[in-house]
Amino acid sequence: MTPSARVQAAIEILDLVIAAARGNGAPADRIISEWFKSRRFAGSKDRRAVRDLAYRGIRTCGDIPASGRAAMLRIAGDDPALASLFDGSRHGPAPVSADEPVAEGWFAPAWLEERLAGSGIEGDEAAALLERAPLDVRINPLRAGSANLPEGGEEIGVPGTLRYPHGTRIEDSEAFRQGAIEVQDAASQLVCHALAAQPGESVIDLCAGAGGKTLAIAAAMGGTGKLIACDTDRSRLSRLGPRAQRAGADAMIETLLLDPGRELEGLADWQGKADAVLVDAPCSGTGTWRRNPENRWRLTPSELDRLTALQARLLDLAATLVRPGGRLLYAVCALLDEEGADQVAAFLSRHDGWQADRILLGHGTPRGQGLRLSPFRDGTDGFFFARLARIC
Repeated sequence: MTPSARVQAAIEILDLVIAAARGNGAPADRIISEWFKSRRFAGSKDRRAVRDLAYRGIRTCGDIPASGRAAMLRIAGDDPALASLFDGSRHGPAPVSADEPVAEGWFAPAWLEERLAGSGIEGDEAAALLERAPLDVRINPLRAGSANLPEGGEEIGVPGTLRYPHGTRIEDSEAFRQGAIEVQDAASQLVCHALAAQPGESVIDLCAGAGGKTLAIAAAMGGTGKLIACDTDRSRLSRLGPRAQRAGADAMIETLLLDPGRELEGLADWQGKADAVLVDAPCSGTGTWRRNPENRWRLTPSELDRLTALQARLLDLAATLVRPGGRLLYAVCALLDEEGADQVAAFLSRHDGWQADRILLGHGTPRGQGLRLSPFRDGTDGFFFARLARIC
């Protein structure tokens, strides 16, 4: 592909991403992957260049642009080399007209910028949310002796974590195939450390999804005890079984598919019995924009209201599962106080007999009764988490 053809390809992909954001369709990474499946002529360098251009367009536009071309013109306004590729050449973008719309270059939609600033996310903290995310790997102690780790990993101060250069093909390694390592951001690993699950305990992962944190908890428990992985999404939960088997944790993990709105019925046998419960709640994902920057375009005030109501309901549900003396860890990959510190404060005001624990991990900044991790300060995804203890 010529440089101009790469720009046009990025414009076409951006049009698809914009349409998906407006219609709650597929994420950008899936759209890009599907686009290239039908265009086998594009080599690896072409794919990498087009992907980088498309994501550059997404990161540059704080709100949904009018079109992919408008987004690319926004970049071209500050990049003469890119602007010169709007040359009308074969397979390239048409020359620029004087009255063409150019996308705005805000950090995020105005209402969301205001909410984030109110939660202390502005300036360098905000800018770091749109940088490229690192590639972190968790070493699985249940399988760690079975294979050599890929070369090039660096320790980052999180136990059992290595950070690799971008482009490292972790999933092609022997260590990955044998379950000795898992790709997992350091922030997610720290959340699991904060839960402090111990061998022999009974632990519930209430919003397990595909089980990334479930596997980290199983490793912390040394493969012993009882670990219940719950979710309302059958497709996501079904991925955990093969992953658990590869990780050597399948014997201790039980999956439990819950009916939305009727979760308590499915967990009736666990009322007041769990040593620990993790609530990694559905959230705005503001802490993961480095990986999914188009999510800025999808979030609305009404959706945020729905999510905060769901978070509160899940916290109340989880509280019924914890035994006296047990603990509940609430976590969201979000940086808005209404999903984090304010949510925990509201929980404590609703529930007598609970208190917040102090979490000592050597990472994170205190926020309300919990800790906040951020790309700028910690080099991880953005997270808020708090550990809540049920008083005996």
